[in-house]
Amino acid sequence: MTEPDGITAATYPIAVVMERIRLASPWQPYRWEAKGVVRDIFPAGTSERVMLQDEQLWQILYPGLELKLMLDEAEGYYLNLTSPEPKVFVLWRFADEIARPQFATVSYHEGARWMDSSENVDGVPMPVELLPWVGEFVEQHYRPGPEKKKRYASNKDQGRMGRIE
Repeated sequence: MTEPDGITAATYPIAVVMERIRLASPWQPYRWEAKGVVRDIFPAGTSERVMLQDEQLWQILYPGLELKLMLDEAEGYYLNLTSPEPKVFVLWRFADEIARPQFATVSYHEGARWMDSSENVDGVPMPVELLPWVGEFVEQHYRPGPEKKKRYASNKDQGRMGRIE
């Protein structure tokens, strides 16, 4: 797919499972986290669904999100795929004391930028069916750049310092 500005993109519909776990702590009664990602098969506009709810655990499925692969993130996809455990990074925010996923990515770089900006981000295992989809995009669009020369303080200073013999 080509976007109007000429950037190639591919999309994949997903639903995110968010989980709230009760904690035995007087300071923090529970913890929210993204628990998983599945292909979204629901019609557009479908609202979230409670999958499980009891005193200890609450799981909510949020359909309507999508993974979007962009050319300028191809290196981040490559790094994720070649890691020991490829992940989908889910950025979520609170609304009415409930954690709601906002965005998802399979780029290490984008996930790291979200974390660096102090967002709530969880990495969940990448579903097996996503691996060939992301892999094909990486194969078509990722081209490693030239290896960067490493600079070390000891190399930089060699020419300035006199030799001691």
